Amino acid sequence: MAKMQKSWMPPVGTLVVYAARSRKLTRNVRVVAEASGGRMVVEAIGRQGVCVRLTVKCENLRPMAPDLFA
Repeated sequence: MAKMQKSWMPPVGTLVVYAARSRKLTRNVRVVAEASGGRMVVEAIGRQGVCVRLTVKCENLRPMAPDLFA
């Protein structure tokens, strides 16, 4: 059997990248809370500039590049 890699769980308040189905839907988001079933509640800026909350799977969250704000 292949070893299952433990998914990364970002702490609340962390800025992360949400990698969606397509490159066009990839967004920078802020983690708001941990939900059940390996999901996280995140905040993003919506299409009309309004802050929206989404529930996404942890496997779709990636850490931001370390030199982004350097």
